[in-house]
Amino acid sequence: MKIAVLGTGMVGQALAGRLAQLGHEITVGTRDVAATLARTDPDGMGNPPYSRWAQGHPQVGLTTFAEAVAGAELVVNATSGAVSLDALAAAGAEQLAGKVLLDISNPLDFSRGFPPSLFVSDTDSLGERIQAAHPELKVVKALNTLTAELMVEPKALAGGEHTVFVAGNDADAKRTVTTLLESFGHTDIIDLGDITGARGTELVLPVWLRLMGTLNTPKFQFKIVR
Repeated sequence: MKIAVLGTGMVGQALAGRLAQLGHEITVGTRDVAATLARTDPDGMGNPPYSRWAQGHPQVGLTTFAEAVAGAELVVNATSGAVSLDALAAAGAEQLAGKVLLDISNPLDFSRGFPPSLFVSDTDSLGERIQAAHPELKVVKALNTLTAELMVEPKALAGGEHTVFVAGNDADAKRTVTTLLESFGHTDIIDLGDITGARGTELVLPVWLRLMGTLNTPKFQFKIVR
């Protein structure tokens, strides 16, 4: 497929790299191409800048949000949750209409330091706000409950014996995303129903962040035993 990955951080890099490896035609979207390529310092988590990553992935294009989405069959929202709505607005409602959006974003609020709180929770979710802002977009929440490496290489932990979730209003869109997750190697994928299921997966983040601090690693994941 032709896939637009919005976001140039570690999540965007992980998704774009793995999707390209699997043979998809990938374009990464960013707000300002020149500014993105000009960054030379690691990000807040110590990850290398996009420009260095891009040198090892010459088959992956970089352009604006709008241009990336224009030619895409499927869109991945790998932007920071605080800017996701702005990024999608910049991509353009008309260009997004009718497309499937794999939404990985989380509503993390770092205004009071670390660990962050959630700027929307319980009776609403960022996934729902994205769907409400773009009613013709087929939003599917997934992959927001694990670190970037395990999103695309689940077998790197416990042979892939752990669980991921999908939530969205459109059954066909969820099947498309599920097939994509299976191509990464995920085998235990639980459908949480409509997009309100994003409330639950986003609320996992506070405990996920505490676990990361306690375990001193992001390389862990939940397994639903039943």
